[in-house]
Order: sequence, then C-alpha cells, then structure tokens
Amino acid sequence: MRSIDLLVIVAYLAGITWFGARFRSSQRSLKDYFLGGRTAPWWAIALSIVSAETSTLTIVGTPALSFGGNLGFLQVVLGYLLARVLISFLFLPHYFRGEMFTAYELMRRRFGERTRTLTASIFLVTRALAEGVRVFAVSLVVSVVLGTGEVASIILIVVLTLFYTFEGGMTAVIWTDVVQMTLYVVGALVSFFVILGKIPGGWPHVAAVAGAAHKLRVFDFSFAPTLAFFARPYTFWAGIVGGCFLTTASHGTDQLMVQRLLSARDERQSRQALFASWAVIFFQFGLFLLIGILLSVYNADRHLPTPAHLDRLYPEFLWNNLPVGIAGLAIAAILAAAMANLSAALNALSSTTLVDFYHAPARNIPDHRAVLMARCATIAWAAVLVVIGYISQHSKSVLEAGLQIASVPLGALLGVFLLGVLTRRPGQNAALAGVSAGLIAILAVYFRTPIAFTWYVLIGASVTFLVGTAAGALESLWTQKHQSPN
Repeated sequence: MRSIDLLVIVAYLAGITWFGARFRSSQRSLKDYFLGGRTAPWWAIALSIVSAETSTLTIVGTPALSFGGNLGFLQVVLGYLLARVLISFLFLPHYFRGEMFTAYELMRRRFGERTRTLTASIFLVTRALAEGVRVFAVSLVVSVVLGTGEVASIILIVVLTLFYTFEGGMTAVIWTDVVQMTLYVVGALVSFFVILGKIPGGWPHVAAVAGAAHKLRVFDFSFAPTLAFFARPYTFWAGIVGGCFLTTASHGTDQLMVQRLLSARDERQSRQALFASWAVIFFQFGLFLLIGILLSVYNADRHLPTPAHLDRLYPEFLWNNLPVGIAGLAIAAILAAAMANLSAALNALSSTTLVDFYHAPARNIPDHRAVLMARCATIAWAAVLVVIGYISQHSKSVLEAGLQIASVPLGALLGVFLLGVLTRRPGQNAALAGVSAGLIAILAVYFRTPIAFTWYVLIGASVTFLVGTAAGALESLWTQKHQSPN
C-alpha cells in the first residue's frame, strides 16, 4: 500500500524537477535569470506570490494553530489586504521607474550605496534564517514519509529544488510555482473532505463540537492598552495593524516578494498580481485552519492523545489515515509548497548577492558569465540553508518561529523604505541612524518584553521612521548653521 503512495511522491518530485529544468535554454542574461525576462502574465505571478507566501510553514503550522486554538489567525490575513493597498500606491510606482533587479536598488537611488548595502544585508540574514526554518518544516514531512532522519530529509529536498532553480532561474520559479500551488490546493481540498468523511455526523457534528469549544471564533475585538493585551498575537487590532505592517514590509521591501512584482510586464500587471494573490491567500488560510479544526474534533471523538509536536499532526494524519494514492498526493502537495518557496528564496538570495553586493549589472559582465555567477551563488545559498535548517530543529512552532524571525528586522526595513518614499530631507546618515535605532528597539522588545510578534514590524518601522526623520532635521539644522555667514 505504501509503495503506491511513494510512487506518487517520487513521480511528482521527478516530474517537477524535469519541468523546471526545461527553462534552462531561456536563461541568456541576468534579466532572464532574475526577472524571467518580464514575460510572465499577471495571473502566473499572482499564483507565484501565493506559493511564496504560503510555504510548508502554512501547511503544517496553520492546522496546528487551529487545532489548539480557533480561527483567529484570519484576523492577521485581513491585515494582508490593507498592506497590498499601501504597497500598490507607495512602492510600485518607484519600482517601475527604470530597470531594477532588486528592492534595494531603490535605497541606493534615494540615499546612497551604504544604505543599499545595509538593507540588502538585513534581507540576506533574515531570509536565510526564515528559510532555514521552512526547510526544517518540510524535513518533518519527508521524515514521516521516508522514515529518514531530518538531516537527510533536509539535504534531499534542498538538492532537488536547487537543481531546477539552478537551471531555469526565475522563469522556472514562477511556472513551477503555478503547478505546485495548484497541486497543494487540490491536495488540501481532498484531505479536507476525506477527514470530514471520517467524522460521524459530518459537518453538523463538527460545527456543534467546535462551536461549543469556541473554535469557530474568528474575531476578538477586545481592547485594553496594557502589556498583557499586546502579548496576545491574534486579536482584531493585532491582526489588522500587525498583519498590515508585516505584509507591507515583506511584500514591499523583501526581495523574495519584490522580485516577483518586478517580474511583471508593467506596473498595472504587477498591481493586478498583488491583489489577486490576496483572494487566494485568504481562501488557503481558511482551508488549512478548518482542517485543523476537523482534526481536533476527530481526535476528541476517538479520545486520542494530543501529539507532543503539533506541527507533525497534519502530515502524520495524512500518511497514516488517507486512502492509498490520496495520501501520496497530499504529501506531494506539501512538498510542492516547500519546493516552491525554497526555489524562490534561492533565486532572491542569489539576485541580491550578485546585484547589491557584486554590482554585476554595472560591471558590464558578459551575459553568459553573469548567469554562471548567478548559478554559483544559488549553490552557495543552498548550502547555507541546509546548515540553518539543521540548527532549526529545536523550534516549538515552525509557523510562529518563521513569522517571529521575519518580524524582528522587517520593521527597520519598512521604516527606512517609508523614509525614502515619503520624505525628501533625510539623507544617508539619517537613514542609517534610523535603521540602527529600529533594530535596537525591536531587539529590546523581543528579548525584554512579552509583546507578541504581530506588533514587531509596527514598532520597528515607527522607531526607524521617527529617528530617521529627527536625524534628518538635526542634520539639516547643523548644515544651515555652519553654512550661514557669521
């Protein structure tokens, strides 16, 4: 029975690797390798954004959240929509002025080279750490299926994803994302109805049991400006404000997402892709949260013990309870999300390294050599992610661990980007002072307070923007004083 499921999984892994590698011949320049030649349609980019935003953290972590809680995480997703409005008006017009490969070229244009280097460095560190946690998350799934150790599982999934990313660049990333997103949505829908079919009484019974336990609750409008209130991550206010700032930072300043937006043919198509992706994201989070609720009712009906590691709950159920073939499809769907996100991260890390640190576009390097260098950078970052994935084995919740890692520095990134597009006076020194203050402030919050991660980006962005603005004003006064005649 397991051999059929394994055959489905192996067929998927081989098929998607072959499909992605087919785009090798179209990679003739850095524009092709990092932006897909700007030929992808908006709907494909939208699905690619969803794949990058979803990841295995969502698939294994979201059911775990609702299994132990309720539907409150949807409040954060509502904040994602408001963020897309801000990005479309604040950042997209700047990104489509001239040809840009990375988000951090905007920082060079506005402030100078040192600010670009600093913001790009923050991205590299943040993305590598967050992606390492995601690599560990998929290793949980692979280890459940193959019975291998988590280290071997990490290496296996990274090597397979590296192969087609190395060959096909951003074109391979976008089109494999489309295939893989379709697969994991279908897999999630199939698993939802299979789990529901195993619960006597069907959805009415689920609604009755979950409703009595308040697990179908979405909104929490309670508000009290105390430290205990800000320690709760899933209230309406934390969701709207925190979700908005987190997504504005991740989709507006993080190269992983900005690279997709820059791959659109023009600003209008980029905006279409951005908004279309939210509708799919909302559906997906709702689906995976409901799966977690189904599993909680299923376990309660059978008086099963609560698993020690909730992130293993969903993949273990799929592998041990779904019919032959369907289990293989569902597990392949989880691997699809992992590979989609990992391939995008490898390409984004490579592009930032080559463009923002080596300055490849400005060096007039022959196209074939530039593409080779991009591929070598991709290999190097794959090795880094294997190491971080190994270190991430002690994470309590992979979903929240990934969000926390991203939230710590993203506030400073968002703050300096807002400083760049909303003000004219502050210069490079003021921008660097703002970023430094923002990072120090949020690290103090992270280590010294119980404030929830949903507030981190707001705090970091506010401190960065205010300090940068004040530093710019002081710098301007200092300049005027010393330039004025005695």
